Amino acid sequence: MKRYLLCFLLGPIVAVMAQETPKDTVKPLELKEIIVIGKKTPLAERQSKTLSSIDEYLQKSMKVGMIKRGAYAWEPIINSMATERTLVTIDGMRIFGACTDKMDPITSYVEVSNLSEATVCSGQEGACYGSTIGGSVDLKRNPNAFSNKKWDFNFNSGFESNNRQKIIGASVTYADSLFYFDTDFMSRNADNYKAGNDREILFSQFKKINFSGTSGFKLAKNHLVEASVIYDKATNVGYPALPMDVSLAEALITSLKWDYVPIQSIVNDWETKIYFNTITHRMDDTHRPSVPIHMDMPGWSSTYGYYSKVKAVAANHHWVFNLSAFYNQSKAEMTMYPQDPNENPMFMYTWPDVRTFYQGFYAEDDYAFTCHSGLKVSGAVGLHSNKVASTFGLESLQIFYPDMKAERQRILKSLALNYHYGKDIVTYGLGIAYGERAPSVSEGYGFYLYNSFDNYDQIGNPNLKNEKSVEGNGFVGFQSKKGSVKVTASYFHIVNYIIAQPHADLVPMTIGANGVKVYNAVPYATIWNVGWNAAYKLTPELKWKGQVLYTYGKDSKEVNLPFISPLSYTTDLVYHTNKYSAELSLQGNATQTRYSPYYGEDRTPDYALINAGFGYNFKIGSCSFGLRAGVENLLDTYYTTYSDWNNIPRMGRNFYTDLVVKF
Repeated sequence: MKRYLLCFLLGPIVAVMAQETPKDTVKPLELKEIIVIGKKTPLAERQSKTLSSIDEYLQKSMKVGMIKRGAYAWEPIINSMATERTLVTIDGMRIFGACTDKMDPITSYVEVSNLSEATVCSGQEGACYGSTIGGSVDLKRNPNAFSNKKWDFNFNSGFESNNRQKIIGASVTYADSLFYFDTDFMSRNADNYKAGNDREILFSQFKKINFSGTSGFKLAKNHLVEASVIYDKATNVGYPALPMDVSLAEALITSLKWDYVPIQSIVNDWETKIYFNTITHRMDDTHRPSVPIHMDMPGWSSTYGYYSKVKAVAANHHWVFNLSAFYNQSKAEMTMYPQDPNENPMFMYTWPDVRTFYQGFYAEDDYAFTCHSGLKVSGAVGLHSNKVASTFGLESLQIFYPDMKAERQRILKSLALNYHYGKDIVTYGLGIAYGERAPSVSEGYGFYLYNSFDNYDQIGNPNLKNEKSVEGNGFVGFQSKKGSVKVTASYFHIVNYIIAQPHADLVPMTIGANGVKVYNAVPYATIWNVGWNAAYKLTPELKWKGQVLYTYGKDSKEVNLPFISPLSYTTDLVYHTNKYSAELSLQGNATQTRYSPYYGEDRTPDYALINAGFGYNFKIGSCSFGLRAGVENLLDTYYTTYSDWNNIPRMGRNFYTDLVVKF
């Protein structure tokens, strides 16, 4: 471990040789998908519902879906793949949840007031900050800039009728030629929501506060140092699809960044960041009416990391190099208290204090053949190490794996080639890629983790091999002054596909469970994603847009994979002027016919929802106001989808209003 720590400390010290910069006349075509969330100045003008959660914004991407266990903290899935196979970062920082039941995805620890956009990358295009199979989402903080002395004050307020959610927020920004700071605060407080037909969903309440601060100082004309912090605390969070709620989910996310923009150099930008984050998560069943046995289930996750990223241009080459590392400690406990006070409580580690170290290097060259076409080649290699630090936890797993060692190392590799062409009204591209990932902490070292979706206890497997993916992707698009249309497709052939499977010889620990599953690897699995989106400007103020997505996934035995979306669609009619805006949308899913009973799924029917929103921007003196109001699920449809845990129904009719004031 000493050599890992040495690499960790010395990694950011990178020498960059400067030389004259040739004039860059050819720029690469941007292939990544960017979802604009909102900067503070035009926040009221960005969306019909400005104070939506991060989850609602991410759902606008065809590549991103959400697994919902309640009204709070939805789990993002990318290209129909869940957390283990994807990568979610905040400004490039690696962060790991502290809940064994995935009740605290990384997206739950940020707010719309913290962020300006989300960059969604498919497959190995998302390997810049670590290994992935399905892709990545990088949540980008609000950018700041030096300027003449200027103060900005913002006030946000919102209300939603269905669960009586009350939203209050404020921000203060200051900038001059040498210094800036940016702070914001957001609070959300919601009661139980009601599904269609006025059915109350018990244990769906939540309460959270979020604070964010950033401060930057100009050391020289082309040198910047910036410190940032995010503090997020959620309490009394209900999860109606699960047998337990959450009494506390708390995160502290900090970073220190140095940014250098060389002059007269092939290097455009050199950014180095060190960061630390810690998460505490406590599951709670004390408010549930009938519990066979009371349990305390706290979890902790702490991560130290850095990255040093260089962007450079020379002739037709556009390079990106990133050296990164992180060290994570994940620990979770379970204490069971028998109803008989004379019996002793039972304690065990569900995550046995697992220490993960990763040191990786990523390189990318987007070479422009002409101003219309280019080839992007990217690759990454990383050293991945896991160590079980708890002797008690190690001995518990050695019951099932007598030859198990405390530490295991892996080498993870990635390679991608993407050709792209764009001229006049036509754009198209083709790509192939190869990537690997290590098993997650739960897959490798989980100990009797109860999965309420299929009603099985699950045990990790430290002997799992790397999961490997061969990927193909492509797109073709046409664009004119008035409209555009684009078709995208991706195919993943995943070897050593890791998934939990029943083990008939083991006895479950959870009362009433169907049995025990152990994580193993099936020979392979395949996932297809095909999407179509289009937009057309009917008038300068009126625009239509729509999208359709179809996915397909099976394992080597032709068994349907879980959480594979049926045909889904969205169509919107948007009207926008300087003062007024309006939006009418229809969204829905077809019936899920390719469900997987083997993995706990059942059939979900089709549904269609109508949403409407209205906006008005106005000024009173020096104050700018943005008012938004609308209704979601106008017809109060009662429905559930393929990604709703245990078929928990979604929210019924919901009226909302948002007010953003800037002065």
